[in-house]
Amino acid sequence: MAVTNTLEGLHQTLISRCVLIFASLAGALYLPAHASDTSAAAPYRVQEARIAELHQAMQAGRLSAQELVTLYLQRIQAYDGSCVDEAEGVLGVIQTRADAARLNALLSLNLRPATLKAWGFSHRQARTQTDPIDADPALPDALETARALDAHLAATGTLSGPLHGIPIVIKDQYDTVDLRTTSGADADYANDRPPRDATVVARLRAAGAIILAKGNMGEYASGDRSSFAGPQCNPYDTERSAGRSSGGAAAAVAANLAVCAIGEESGPSVRNPARNNNLVGLAPTTGLVGRTGMVPATLFNDRVGPLCRTVEDTARVLDVIVGYDPEDELTAFAVGRTPGASYLSATQTPTLKGLRIGVLREYMDKSAFTVADHANIDGVEAQLPQLSALGATLVDPGAGGSLFAECIQEYLPINHPRQYEQLNAPRQSPPVRTAKEDQIASWLALRQAPANASHALSLRDIQVERIPGESRYALELYLQRRGDAKINSVATLLQHSRFYQDIRAGSGFSDRRQYLVDRLAEQRLGDSSRAQTQIAVQSIILQCMARHRLDALVYPTSNIPPPKLGAPVEPVVNQRSPLAWSVLGVYGFPAITVPAGFTREVYDRVADEQTPEGSRLIGPLPARLPVGIDFLARPFDESLLLRIAAAYEASTNHRQPPAGFP
Repeated sequence: MAVTNTLEGLHQTLISRCVLIFASLAGALYLPAHASDTSAAAPYRVQEARIAELHQAMQAGRLSAQELVTLYLQRIQAYDGSCVDEAEGVLGVIQTRADAARLNALLSLNLRPATLKAWGFSHRQARTQTDPIDADPALPDALETARALDAHLAATGTLSGPLHGIPIVIKDQYDTVDLRTTSGADADYANDRPPRDATVVARLRAAGAIILAKGNMGEYASGDRSSFAGPQCNPYDTERSAGRSSGGAAAAVAANLAVCAIGEESGPSVRNPARNNNLVGLAPTTGLVGRTGMVPATLFNDRVGPLCRTVEDTARVLDVIVGYDPEDELTAFAVGRTPGASYLSATQTPTLKGLRIGVLREYMDKSAFTVADHANIDGVEAQLPQLSALGATLVDPGAGGSLFAECIQEYLPINHPRQYEQLNAPRQSPPVRTAKEDQIASWLALRQAPANASHALSLRDIQVERIPGESRYALELYLQRRGDAKINSVATLLQHSRFYQDIRAGSGFSDRRQYLVDRLAEQRLGDSSRAQTQIAVQSIILQCMARHRLDALVYPTSNIPPPKLGAPVEPVVNQRSPLAWSVLGVYGFPAITVPAGFTREVYDRVADEQTPEGSRLIGPLPARLPVGIDFLARPFDESLLLRIAAAYEASTNHRQPPAGFP
């Protein structure tokens, strides 16, 4: 094994030297005039570089877009690639690898075949598998796009847009006309490149961004693994989850393989990978950003969100991607509700003076959860004084308290009677109601005396309701609009796909074939109860915030640190998800995750057939893993979230790049 590793290291060194030679030759051939006299200078340092810094360097002639893409490609060549042992191939059983120094974060690279080969990248990372020639001049690759942007800057002296020359990674869930789109699957489309860009991708290109690569992802927006590319790994511990479905995109940004990425969140799939990778992740209000051209997970929950290393860059990307999308009816809710000033301007206020922020102790009560939750709860607890120091008034019920208990007790039964009855049903033995009962009288009595509810209600009692048939409907609508000659339904998708065989029940390696089989079996689309539930939940939470005169809420992004790849998932306890707190986001509230420090020790879950759950906790184990803090506001109040996040970020500076990727 030592000999093999040594040879592999020599092989990688030789490839890296060849890449540097190739990049130097390419630079000599293609450097724009304004940068040619700086070629002898030291390479620009891209690690942790912000968009504003990169633009300043470009305008000063110290950096070209082509040089920037080349620098990121060098890092991709050095640090991407398989991060697990795959003795049985990409579809077989895998073993994690400690200190792998690789991430497998990127599924495909935006390079033409000859350039891909010259860099030493695998043909599996080609931007298309169905067009080996890939010579269409209307589809320039990343380096060709960069040269065109450099020519524009040289000719006009101005940047082409607010994201001029900025390399972006796109989660493989979004259509890109120049790169294959399969939502992480190994599916044999007749043409793996969709006929047009997703709305968000088109807006990024119009702003001057360079689409550098597609992010590896949990297949069909779930889990830690792709059948085409394998698992993605966490740069802070390569044996752990990068954050499931948007994990590859987030890991790439964390390890400085790109400036920012576009993720997708139907549950916590922007904020969870942001937390796992020590990033800023914004899950905006449903409808703020158009979703046309996304391989969907749901009808209502999907949200388009940026992943960046700083709040400022997150705001810059958000300014570009928001707006009405005529093919996404939910964006009609955002018309007239975006701020007059830019989102970027909201990040320039260094104080939180005048703001009232509620502490959601419901998500921080150690007695309600397990010892596995303690590290992250303690990490966020330690950050609360900083919010006060910035001038915010914290509305905090104290340890073990409940911020919204009284309000939920009063408003949940009447605003969401179906869910209240579901909560109450197990406690009725025999059922209290009779056929002749005056139900209206019962509800009136409960409204007049909320304390008479069958049991104490909590924010944690609000649950996500799934609509039967929505996933099949949304996916088949996407496939029909894509118009592929071979795959146009869930049935044909199953027929022309391969799936990984390393299925571990209750883990991030779930059965994705069975997922599609289950979708195909759904024959009816659920009723309007989902929309009614969203109105009910928003009414309850907005009333609770108004009662306490709150501007925003704060809580841990997730209580459970990043788990080991393939390990049993932490069981749900008191509605605490093993991933991240997400029920309010699902029902339309925007939230932003910001780095909040690191753990010192964690508890991991391992399989144990002798226990009722089939697993048990072990620990404490020493582990330095990122902690994330969430701020949540009213729908369409992203400017306020960015203000809070930016002030907190500037006063704490918890973002640190992963040590294993220098």
